[in-house]
Amino acid sequence: MSQSPVIDSEAIENLRALSPDDGDVFLKEILGIFIEDTPGRIAELHSSRASGNLPSFTRAAHSIKGSSSNVGAIELKAIAEKLEQQSKQQGFANTESMVAEIESAFARARECLQKLIA
Repeated sequence: MSQSPVIDSEAIENLRALSPDDGDVFLKEILGIFIEDTPGRIAELHSSRASGNLPSFTRAAHSIKGSSSNVGAIELKAIAEKLEQQSKQQGFANTESMVAEIESAFARARECLQKLIA
């Protein structure tokens, strides 16, 4: 999946357009929140999977899908969306490798987004 763009530049421009005269303060704040918050959602995937809490697992996947969509992390959004649907349709079956994919996609997205913040 990493052959497609990791970050949708149009989504970044849409965030910039929300506060065009602030020198990217708003953009950096939103990206910073995403970078800080997502590891907690990934941890929630692991803990809810380990405890068998499917509703919490599905909510965490949904949360990652939404937040990654907001910041244009298209690769991460696609995997989270797939994971959310998988958990709704088949429970925890075949989700372990998808959680690992989410971790890898987040690492790539974080790297790209941190360059925008710097």
